[in-house]
Amino acid sequence: MNVHEYQGKSLLKKYGVPVPQGIMVESVEDAIAAAKKIKETTGNEVCAVKAQIHAGGRGKGGGVKIAKNIEEVKTFASAILGMQLITPQTSAEGKKVRKLLIEQNIYYPGPGEPSEIYMSVLLNRATSRNMIMYSPRGGMNIEEVAEETPEEIFTEEIDPKTGIQPYQCRRIAFNLGLSGAAFKNMVKFIPTLYNAYVKNDATLLEINPLFKAADDRILVADCKMSIDSNALYRHPEILEMRDLHEEDPMEVEAGKYDLNYVKLDGNVGCMVNGAGLAMATMDIIKLSGGDPANFLDVGGSANAKRVEEAFRIILKDPNVKAILVNIFGGIVRCDRVAQGIVDAYKNIGEINIPIIVRLQGTNAEEAKKIIDESGLQVKSAILLKEAAQLVTEVLQ
Repeated sequence: MNVHEYQGKSLLKKYGVPVPQGIMVESVEDAIAAAKKIKETTGNEVCAVKAQIHAGGRGKGGGVKIAKNIEEVKTFASAILGMQLITPQTSAEGKKVRKLLIEQNIYYPGPGEPSEIYMSVLLNRATSRNMIMYSPRGGMNIEEVAEETPEEIFTEEIDPKTGIQPYQCRRIAFNLGLSGAAFKNMVKFIPTLYNAYVKNDATLLEINPLFKAADDRILVADCKMSIDSNALYRHPEILEMRDLHEEDPMEVEAGKYDLNYVKLDGNVGCMVNGAGLAMATMDIIKLSGGDPANFLDVGGSANAKRVEEAFRIILKDPNVKAILVNIFGGIVRCDRVAQGIVDAYKNIGEINIPIIVRLQGTNAEEAKKIIDESGLQVKSAILLKEAAQLVTEVLQ
């Protein structure tokens, strides 16, 4: 589950990670009030107006502005709130901005020069260890740094038995080119950041930029945080942060029925039980000349109702030109799936796209009988190869 920048920073703050003062708002009036409050606290009326969506690259899309005064806060907030923000990480339609973060200015004067750093904590799946990835060249163009000068991207793997060690923190600070107070502050900063990552069951914690202020303070200027959905039962306070506006409506609806659904861009909807079989089915669809329109796993305890709801969700995608149902009856019974298909036809109404059904395993014969006696225009297959051939035929 992804969280907004302001939510991620609130989670980091609980673990002692230094973050700038910021206030989330949902209206222009509240944005002005927030800016005035920050001015009272910091003595500086310069502040950032930042769109809150689940996507990076907001600055490139015009979703982050630096306001020099309260009047500019009003101007920028009016322009950003309600806009369809398009960034390199959104679809062509972009995402509607419903919330803003008004944040204090961190580019204040001091004895030193400010700088932007990249830092993230994530799992290295090749070694099954968490690692810290970092670069002295943070900011909006970190992707270009990784592509053009990969030697400026460093990693530090962390032994799960010992956790992050002081010598590792010092090495990171050294590779970032820090010295003096900035070096010491970074050495203190890293363990708090890693602790927040672990304690919140995060799968990704990306700080870009991590900011070294002119007075050598280390501050989290931006925060992208993803939480392991399987661990949310341990974090009810984080679950409450879920923003359904930022998620695909069909995926949200599928979650209500415990369906594992991910929307894709293809033309063949697929309904399968088991992630492995789903991946194989999508490969078959691709090899047959089609493109998978979704990943949909009905799970091992699918009943007729869940199958019907799965059909409803697939049919909401206007790009779907055919549906392939591929069920291997181990735990799930094929007759339940067959009954769900029949119920879906009756309850949804006329379905104008071809449906290919392959049911094998527990109660497969009963399932075939249910389909055959239903009078529905459903193409059946026994072998996966036959199902693939039928997909080819219906798409021609």
